[in-house]
Amino acid sequence: MVSPHRCLKMKKMDRQYLAMKTDMEATSDQLLSSDVEDLRTAAKKFVNDAAKLKGLGFGTAFLQWLASFSAIYLLILDRTNWRTNMLTSLLVPYIFFSLPPVLFSFLRGEVGKWIAFIAVVLRLFFPRHFPDWLEMPGSLLLLLVVAPNFFAHTLRDHWVGVLICLLIGCYLLQEHIRASGGFRNSFTRSHGISNSFGIILLLVYPIWALIVHVA
Repeated sequence: MVSPHRCLKMKKMDRQYLAMKTDMEATSDQLLSSDVEDLRTAAKKFVNDAAKLKGLGFGTAFLQWLASFSAIYLLILDRTNWRTNMLTSLLVPYIFFSLPPVLFSFLRGEVGKWIAFIAVVLRLFFPRHFPDWLEMPGSLLLLLVVAPNFFAHTLRDHWVGVLICLLIGCYLLQEHIRASGGFRNSFTRSHGISNSFGIILLLVYPIWALIVHVA
């Protein structure tokens, strides 16, 4: 027969075991809740970071389009009524490195080859029908078509291409300010505002792209 003292001891041990089991279950629930909360926080952070990166990517693409059209505008302007001693032929490699992928692939394909072929034929055999202002656009098309993959893909898709655009934009801006007789004159003379604004747009895209690349 079990003694009363032994019964009390066994009951006490049972209570201690139940208490330990309850504490362990409570601790497990707390750990599980903590893990779920950590996962929820990480998921929120991931979504926010993805949204930020998407916004940055959209901003880069928009500025790339803007810079390309600004360079094309300045190139046409220089060939028509904005005569300057600046080395505006640098706009050709700028457009090459900053042209959006959609337009670049389109002009590098069969369409661009046909246009470049017609331009070469006109320049060689019908020079009188080939105006001077078409020389730079024709050179650009030839560059787009015949450029090796190292320049057309490796450098264009690398930060080196963006850095080249930045250097070209800085050079054109300081030469434009010098040719205008100072910073104020570059924004007040005839055609100064549009030209200066166009050159500044050439700088915005590479600066933004490099910031996004570093970030």
